[in-house]
Order: sequence, then structure tokens, then C-alpha cells
Amino acid sequence: MTAGQPFDLVGDDEVGVVLVHGFTGTPYEVRYLGEQLARGGYTVRAPLLPGHGTSIEDLDRTTWEDWAEAVERAVDAMRIRCARIAVVGQSLGGLLALHLASHRRDITCVASLAAPLWLEGLSARVAALTTAGPLRRIRAIPKFGGSDVRDRRAKAENPCYDAIPTRALGQLLAFMKVCDDALPAITQPVLVLHAHQDHTAPVACAARIAERTRATRVRLLARSYHLIAADVERDIVAAEVTTFLRRHSKPRSTGELSCAT
Repeated sequence: MTAGQPFDLVGDDEVGVVLVHGFTGTPYEVRYLGEQLARGGYTVRAPLLPGHGTSIEDLDRTTWEDWAEAVERAVDAMRIRCARIAVVGQSLGGLLALHLASHRRDITCVASLAAPLWLEGLSARVAALTTAGPLRRIRAIPKFGGSDVRDRRAKAENPCYDAIPTRALGQLLAFMKVCDDALPAITQPVLVLHAHQDHTAPVACAARIAERTRATRVRLLARSYHLIAADVERDIVAAEVTTFLRRHSKPRSTGELSCAT
């Protein structure tokens, strides 16, 4: 799980970016993005959410409030060093970023990468059956086919769980509704990135997030799957996030910087 450990990347301490990974994942999902941001002068922190990076039993004991509190702590720690803070999240991380921005005005701007407000198709049916239906005694659902990422190297390296604990899945579903309700309260600039071929988070979620937050920019990617920050269009994602941050957080300097892990 070394690749999935939390990380900090040193920037100029003017603008800090908290990067948040997705459900059953690890900071590996946002590592490439973090490295590109650090080269642009940003101070980066990517926490490991509670219950992640250990065992699915640990994840099944957590709540969405636990995940939200972990992001709050990461932002508070970053504020000690940085004058302005942006939050960028992949999937569940995107929901956590949006939720945080809805009630903390000290967040300068926020980027949502493939955040799900609902599930569709087989995923939705399985979730319904195992979280509240006749199969609710099932404790975990295997991930057939692994993580939803097109890039073969990223798929092989990604240290995510190979199953989804059902109680924690219920927490994710509940948080989707909480986040959807909170979206109109967001007043900060919002970037929404999503992939047309996302097999996990329906692409229509991007339009709803954009509408309810009055998003500054929306872009849909043509080739990636769900984990867009690590997938075949990760350079586009990094460029979009960097441009967005430059416009809405205005770092003072650029240049390649060292890392602290």
C-alpha cells in the first residue's frame, strides 16, 4: 500500500491545495495531479480518509461524517501554512470538497472530479439490494474487473480495495443526498470535470453539480473512465485544475519544487 499513502508536496505556501481521493481508494488516485500542481508552485496535501488503506472491515466501521471531518482537519492544517486554500476531490473526494465549500467560506475555490450524486444501472440495483433490500446481510460486494480506470498501468498499480463494504456503501449513498442538498449554498468558483465513459458516476451528475453550484467551468472528457485524475487524460485534468487555480487563487510564483512525503 506504499503507493496509496498520504502525501505532502512543498510549494511556495501562498496557495494550498487539499486533494481528496475516492471511496475505497487512496491518495494514489490524485498523486499525479498533486505532483503537477506542486511543479506549478502550489503546496499540496492529500490525506488518507478514515477506513481507507487498511481493510474493508475498517472502512465498514466509518461514517460519512468521519470522512468529512478528516478533510476539515487537512484544510485546518494547511491553513497554518497557506493564506488561501483550494479543495480538489476525485469521486467521493469531490463530494467532500463540495460539501466543505458549502459551509466554509475560507475555501477559495473547489474542483469536483467525477463526483457521483447518484448511481445508475446495475450499480444502483446492487446498492439497493445490499444496503436496504433482501441482501442487506451481505457484508461486502466484490469489485469485478477492478477499479474503473482505462489506463492499464494505473489499473495495475492502484492500491484500492478489491471489494466494497455494504454498510460503508450505505454511508456513501446517504452522503450523496446530503451533498446534493448543500450544493446551492456554494458561492465559491467551482470547476466540474467528468468523463463521458465513466462507469461509476453517471455523467449527468456533472450537469446537476454545475447547475446547482453555478459552476465556473465544466469539461467532459472523451476517453477516460471514472478515475480521471489518474487515467489516460490525466494531463488534461492537471491542466484544467492548474488553469482554474491560477484564475481563482492567483499563486505568486511557479517553478519545480521538491516533495516531502
